[in-house]
Amino acid sequence: MGNRLSKIYTRTGDDGSTGLADGNRIAKNAQRVEAMGTADELNCHIGILVETLPADDALIEVLRRIQHHLFDLGGEFAIPGSKVIGDEHITWLETTLDHYNEGLPPLKNFILPGGSAAAAHCHMARAVCRRAERVVVALGHEDSINTASRHYLNRLSDLLFVVARVLARRDSAQEILWEQKKSGL
Repeated sequence: MGNRLSKIYTRTGDDGSTGLADGNRIAKNAQRVEAMGTADELNCHIGILVETLPADDALIEVLRRIQHHLFDLGGEFAIPGSKVIGDEHITWLETTLDHYNEGLPPLKNFILPGGSAAAAHCHMARAVCRRAERVVVALGHEDSINTASRHYLNRLSDLLFVVARVLARRDSAQEILWEQKKSGL
């Protein structure tokens, strides 16, 4: 880490701009800033999820690794042209996803977010991850991005869906299935 912040406020953003890690300033509502912020928001949701788990839960190590990846991803967006997330990150997600999906029954219906507090938090993280992916796709339409970052978010949302299923089944032994007949008035 380069310079450490000794003073939190700088007033440099009062004009509606923010500084990137490469020294350039851009509008706070730029797509790149939205990508950084959504990756940060996702990281926060995963942190909340971690705090709902027992201290000895094996998922904590997986989720903490993902938090580090997401911090790296935000850094990647803060330095245009940089590449931190690579194929090895995606392969790790896929291997982890396969491991957790192995014991789950095949889906025969859509699942409603919930089943347990941890599963609900995981579904929230999944939804934010999908938004992060959409933001990164939009960023890619206006600027060059590392496509591995987009792939990472796509796989991560899949993993979070599977982990939510695992948590719901583990914590309450049930997932909440969507019933079409209940969606009407």
